[in-house]
Amino acid sequence: MKKFEYFDVTADIGFYAYGNTLNEAFENAGLAIFNIISNTDNIEPSKSITFEIKSEDHVALLYDYLEELLFYHEIEFMLFSEFEVQITEDYSLKAVIKGEEIDWDKHERNCEIKAITFHQMEVNVTDTVQLKAIVDL
Repeated sequence: MKKFEYFDVTADIGFYAYGNTLNEAFENAGLAIFNIISNTDNIEPSKSITFEIKSEDHVALLYDYLEELLFYHEIEFMLFSEFEVQITEDYSLKAVIKGEEIDWDKHERNCEIKAITFHQMEVNVTDTVQLKAIVDL
């Protein structure tokens, strides 16, 4: 199973993230947004940050999670390449994200993500999980 794929949206970029579990799909969503910003293969997981969030449903949880990832990217001036997510039935999420400080001499500079959007955001849980999100570039 592929981890994620992108689709075109005017002036934005969308992605689908996949997983056998909700946790795995959310981890792959983190990987998808940081591959928009830079090539995650070149990001060493040398520093970790842990955070917790709680939302009212899975779609809101996905939005809040992606927003939190962008927050730490901007505030800590870091890129992330490893994501460990634990989601509970009450829509709580605990994440450990790993990466390193941005060094544009080392890291590939792709696109800047300005914002996460709610537009067309979906969380589909069947035998596998598919997430859909669009980010504003």
